[in-house]
Amino acid sequence: MRFLFKTSYDQDIDLVKHGGQRFWYALLLVVLFAAPWWLESYGLSQLTLMLIYGVVGLGLMLLAGFTGLFSMGHAGLLGVGAYAQALMNAQGWPFFLTIPLAGLLAAAVGVVVALPSLRVKGIYLAIATLSFGFIIEEVFARWQSLTGGNAGLLVSRPQAFGWVLESEREFYFLCLTIAVLSCLGVLNLLRSPTGRAFVAVRDSEISAQCMGIHLARTKTLSFALSALLAGIGGALYAHFITFLSPGDFGILHSIDLLLLVTIGGLGSVHGAFLGAIFLVAAPQAISQLKDFLPDHIAQAPGLKAAVYGLVLIAFVMFEPRGIYGRWLKIRTWLQLFPFYRRGLLARQKSYQKSERLR
Repeated sequence: MRFLFKTSYDQDIDLVKHGGQRFWYALLLVVLFAAPWWLESYGLSQLTLMLIYGVVGLGLMLLAGFTGLFSMGHAGLLGVGAYAQALMNAQGWPFFLTIPLAGLLAAAVGVVVALPSLRVKGIYLAIATLSFGFIIEEVFARWQSLTGGNAGLLVSRPQAFGWVLESEREFYFLCLTIAVLSCLGVLNLLRSPTGRAFVAVRDSEISAQCMGIHLARTKTLSFALSALLAGIGGALYAHFITFLSPGDFGILHSIDLLLLVTIGGLGSVHGAFLGAIFLVAAPQAISQLKDFLPDHIAQAPGLKAAVYGLVLIAFVMFEPRGIYGRWLKIRTWLQLFPFYRRGLLARQKSYQKSERLR
C-alpha cells in the first residue's frame, strides 16, 4: 500500500499525487492519441461520442456532484450549444471561435435559467429545470426561420479559413483536445477557492454561509460553468450527428445525462468519463443481449428504459458512489489484502446535524 507524506501545501493541491498516477495518466493519453491507428471507423466514432459526453458530463458533474444542484433540463443547454454552432458554422465562422461562443451562449442561457430556479431547492429545482427543458424544446420546434423546426437542420463539417475537418480522425483529435482541456480546467477549478465554495455549498449551506460564501452567487456561477461545458459539448455533438432535430434534446436526453453522472460516480471527475462510457456502451450491450432473449421481450419498445432503470436501482441500492466508487473499493481491497475488512469504506454523513434537521 502506498503512503504519501506531504510536507507542503503545493503537494496537497497537486494535480498528480504520485509517480504512479503520472505513469497511468500518461499511458492513457498515449493510448487515446494512438486510437485512430488501432481502431476501426465505428470504434473511433464511439470513442469520439464518449469524449463528447465526457465534456457534457463534466459540466453536469460540476453542478450536481460538486455543488449539489440537480438539473433535469441539461439537454436543452446541450441543444443551445448545438444549434448555435450549426448556425455560426453555416456562416463560415472558424470552429476555434464558434465552439467557445456556443459555450458562452449556453452559459448565458444557463444564468437566465438559474436566477429564478435557484430560489427553490431539491425536487422543486428539478421541476423548474425540467420546465426549462420543455420550453427550450418547443423553442427549437417553433422557431422555424432559425432552427428549421421539426424539419431539422443540417450541420456541415467544422472549418477554419478554408481548412475543413473532413475525416473522422481529425474530428476525433479536436474532441480529444477539448476533453483534455475541459478536464484540466475543472480539476484546477476544484483546487481554487471557487471550487471549494462549490463543495461547501453541497455539504452544508448553513456552514457555507457562516464562512462568508454568497449562496446565490456561488450557485449561479456553478450553473453558468456547467452550461458552458454543456454548450461546448453540444457544439461537438452537432458535428457528430450532422443533423439537428428538436427531439434530440428532450427530457429523455436529460435523463440520460443524469444517469451518466449518477452511475459514473457523483463528486468525481473520473465518474464523468466512466458514465460517458456506460452511456455509449450500454445500447450496444443491450442490442447484443437481444439475441439471447425471447422475441416478445427482445422486441419490446421499452427494453432500453427498463434496463437503464434496473441498473440505476442497483447502483443506488448497492453502490451509491457509482462505478468510480466501486473501483476505489476494489483498489483498496487489492492494496490491503489480506487485511481488508468489511465496512472500511462505509458511507459517512456529509451533512451537518443542523442541516439534516431542517
